[in-house]
Parts: sequence; C-alpha cells; structure tokens
Amino acid sequence: MKYLGIDPQKVKIGVFDFTGCEGCELQLANKEESLLEFLSLLEVVNFREISSDSSQDYDIALVEGSISRKDEIERLTDIRARAKVLVAMGACACFGGVNYLKNQYPLKDVVKEVYGMHSVETSKVKRIADVVKVDLNIPGCPVSKSEVESIIVSIVVGAEVKIPKYPVCVECKQNVNTCVVDLGKICLGPITRAGCGAVCPTGKAGCLGCRGPAEDANYGSLREILREKGHCESEIEQKLCFYNAFNGSTEK
Repeated sequence: MKYLGIDPQKVKIGVFDFTGCEGCELQLANKEESLLEFLSLLEVVNFREISSDSSQDYDIALVEGSISRKDEIERLTDIRARAKVLVAMGACACFGGVNYLKNQYPLKDVVKEVYGMHSVETSKVKRIADVVKVDLNIPGCPVSKSEVESIIVSIVVGAEVKIPKYPVCVECKQNVNTCVVDLGKICLGPITRAGCGAVCPTGKAGCLGCRGPAEDANYGSLREILREKGHCESEIEQKLCFYNAFNGSTEK
C-alpha cells in the first residue's frame, strides 16, 4: 500500500528451524487466504519451507525447534547476531518440547535405542533461551497461525504484543465443552496459558500444556483434583513433563 505515492519499507523476516518436526513453520505456510495480506507488511528473505531464496539480511528471526548439536549452537548464535528481534516459536523452541524428554535418560542409552549402531552427533536438548537472548516467546505445538501473524504485525507496527495470561479452561467454557477431567482424563487446561482455542479439549483430548503455565497457575489444586479422580502421581507427572513447559515448577 502506498501513502502519498511512497512505498513503505518492508520489514525483512527470516524463519529458521533446528531440532524439531517443522510443524510450526508449516502452520505459517498454511491457510493461504491470509498469507498475502500478512506478507504485504513483510519481505520474507529466508524461509526454507516456502522458498529456495536465502538471505542473511533480516530484521526479525523466527526460530523453531530445540538445540541438540554443537553446529546448531553456532548457527543460532550467528542468527542472533544478525537479527534485531529474535522470536522463539513453538513449544520446542520455548521449552525444549517433546525432544526434552531425552534429557531424562543417559545420552548413550538414548543414542543406542534410537540410532542403534549408527554414529550420530547429539547432545542434551536446550531451549533457544538457553543459548541466546530471546526477545519474545510464542508457545504452542504447533503454534497458532493467527496468533503468530497478529504478534508479528504488532512488532512491525510498534503495537503492544498481547499473549493471553488466563488458562485454557476459559476458552473451553467459551466453546461450551464438557470438561474432559469429568470424562476421566488428565487435562492441564487449568494451569496452561490460553491462546489455542482449547483445540485439544474440544476434540475430547486432555490438554498437555504445550503453551506453558498460565498466570498464577494453581498446581497443587489441579494435582488434588486429579488424584481424587483416581489418577496416580506418576501419571500426572508424566503429563506435566511432556513438553518441559512447566520446567519443574509444579509443587506436589
């Protein structure tokens, strides 16, 4: 869009992936009806999922995945040095994600179980913030495309970035869902940050906390309710550790 015949300068953005499934990147490439309008504010200079073009000149870096190799640390450090704003995108980038589960076991046992006799370079999983300074976290597994678009637009135009502080239960009630805890399932919705539209409970699956803790999360109360429903402590702990999103902050 031109104003007084002058083209506004577009913000340059790069999207990068590390150890992960690249599902968050696919979310951005999906839903084409909003893609052109979103891209009108931006110049995408590096995004392997949608273009073979590659440039190291960018203002905003969206980083997906966790870090599990030495070369990834070096590459991420270089991206951080080039970017004015670095955004960790998705549960793996923000918390370590499912990959973080391997940190519970001796590394040599994980390598033997997964790769057998093949020689691979791998190490303990790190979050993006364990390696470089992160300016903003956008959680989720995968991220919400509309939320990412809204946040990036806010960054570009200098508006306040808003991520919900209330729990998923609020969105569940807005969707008029039957509580899956009453259906006999473990659900972390009461302690998990909203913003996903309660997609898992709406599908009758318990929330696994991929968006991390809501503000003032009452872990003790949730544990008590789940125990009263007949769930054992080890089962509850397994759900809490799935994404490493609560990072040992849940009291028993």
